[in-house]
Amino acid sequence: MSLPPGFLDELRARVTLSSVVAPKVTWDMRKTNRARGDWWAPCPFHQEKTASFHVDDRKGFYYCFGCHAKGDAITFLREAEGLDFMEAVRQLAESVGLALPAPDPESRQRADRHGRLVEVMEEAVRHFRLQLRGARGASARDYVAARGLAPAALERFEIGFAPNERTGLLDALTGRGIPLEDLVDAGLVIRPEDGRAPHDRFRGRLMFPIRDARGRAIAFGGRALDPTAPAKYLNSPQTVLFDKSRTLYNHGPARSAAAKGAPVIVAEGYMDVIALVMAGFGGAVAPLGTAITETQLEMLWRLADEPVIALDGDAAGRRAAQRLCELALPRLAAGRSLRFLLLPEGSDPDDLIRAEGAGAFRRLIDDALPLADLLWQSLAEGQKLDTPERRAAFDRLLRDTLRRIADGDVRRHYADDFAARRRALLAPPATPARKRPGPAGRRPGGDRRPWQAPPSPTPETRLSILAREIPDYQLEDATREEAILAFLITHPWLWEEFEGPLHDIEFTRPEHARIAAALFRQLGRGMGDRAALRAALEAEIGADPLEKLFAHKHISIAPAIRRPEDRDTARQSLVEEIARLTALRGALREIADAREDLSGVSNEGLTWRLREAAEARYRAVAAQLAATREENEDETGIGPYLQALLASQEEKHRKGKKRS
Repeated sequence: MSLPPGFLDELRARVTLSSVVAPKVTWDMRKTNRARGDWWAPCPFHQEKTASFHVDDRKGFYYCFGCHAKGDAITFLREAEGLDFMEAVRQLAESVGLALPAPDPESRQRADRHGRLVEVMEEAVRHFRLQLRGARGASARDYVAARGLAPAALERFEIGFAPNERTGLLDALTGRGIPLEDLVDAGLVIRPEDGRAPHDRFRGRLMFPIRDARGRAIAFGGRALDPTAPAKYLNSPQTVLFDKSRTLYNHGPARSAAAKGAPVIVAEGYMDVIALVMAGFGGAVAPLGTAITETQLEMLWRLADEPVIALDGDAAGRRAAQRLCELALPRLAAGRSLRFLLLPEGSDPDDLIRAEGAGAFRRLIDDALPLADLLWQSLAEGQKLDTPERRAAFDRLLRDTLRRIADGDVRRHYADDFAARRRALLAPPATPARKRPGPAGRRPGGDRRPWQAPPSPTPETRLSILAREIPDYQLEDATREEAILAFLITHPWLWEEFEGPLHDIEFTRPEHARIAAALFRQLGRGMGDRAALRAALEAEIGADPLEKLFAHKHISIAPAIRRPEDRDTARQSLVEEIARLTALRGALREIADAREDLSGVSNEGLTWRLREAAEARYRAVAAQLAATREENEDETGIGPYLQALLASQEEKHRKGKKRS
């Protein structure tokens, strides 16, 4: 119904927001100033221990500094109680004694029609329950007994029976004065379009009433008792009362249970929900035999921050879980996700509870997989990452998945999580570690395998330039990191294109890692203005680290820094620095591998191994740069640098051989 101008303002003026919120929170009286109407509490919308939820009675507004939930009294009731707009308005109006305005004639007519159909559905509930207890319900009672449904469950869920009669319900309800038109509109009776006589929709089925969040009967689900029936389960059609995409079975009782701390468990059907509730899991709901919709997902998040999705562990169940992951990704937010309980294949909650008890099922809930775990499994399962092209395709899949996450903070944490899992996936099998001197660290290579700093040169390689000039490599490694950071701070628009490769870089120096963490955090939040980005970074880490970064000579003279308006140069510069750093770290990794794997082998074998590694790295980086530059590959300076290094290595080897 439409409300006249000024009514909501009057309602908000009469309502004290803290009195609406109070039943859902515990006030922190150390921070609260009651005299000023300034209230603080742990947020009722996400799990936390500190009081970051603020209620301002003077403004009639609340805000959580943790999950950013905000709104007025109407919003709070809708989010906390799962009410629709008019339900929240009606409840607030009743609490302050404010009468709702009379609806217009059209709205009144719709409301009367809606109320009349609800009464018809309640009559049907009573009729079906009576049939289950009567003489014609013997077969249904046998089925109920075989399924282990106790009388308490039948009573609590108002389960009934529709005998296999063509017009049993039609005759009974029209005999009580209910018009045929109402039975058709409620979805209880079918009126064929070919002019044949109307007949009951549900026949020979165990009947489960479906109620909305307010407890009103709006539909039925029928379970066929005949194994040859064309449909095992049959739901009411869409009516003015019922839209299955916006309904959850057991919604109202589950909402009350969740408010008391019960986990919200999403099962597949009526029998699963009943078994869970009777075993003490009052927060169980079901999506009425269809895949969970966007609306139902939002309804679930109003009940709990992390509903547990209970699915069969077979291929179909896993496909359903993957589809739900895809639906949830764009809607994830801080403190709002899903967990997945994959049941043993061929089992359902009822089977497990009867076989192992409620305690065993609770342990399964506690061990449910976070969405991130299941998502990674679906992405990585069956992947063959034995070639650069396949690894590149996998990286693209990860980046495409990350782009679907709308919330910047959540997307950044998923990127960190994916990067760690990717490193573990690509890491080679563990080998017994040799004890060597030198501090423990990480390999400078792009795959970040566990690495130890190179030891002192062995007798066979102590004359090698590779052994003597490792510090020069480390110096170049640091300058590449500095250039990448400086270019990105000066040109934040580059983040969108290079987010994936930048996340793969490990900044090895603490001062660089600190700048990178703050920089990536700001860019992930959409910070695209250069001046604003610099100010945000200084506020987070101070001005000194940034001043030191830009004071380096190789930074201050770089064209990408001197000509900030030249976007082509900036992009090319960042591409080259990333490629050079990748090649340099790859060469260092191969050097470390050669020292470790070829210990005690002649210098000829070591030199051959290093030459092969350097040439492979050079070809890889040259191919990367060729995609963005049409000049001669050797102009990058990488090929000549490594080849000159190897030539010097061979010369030192020959001289050492002569002396020996």
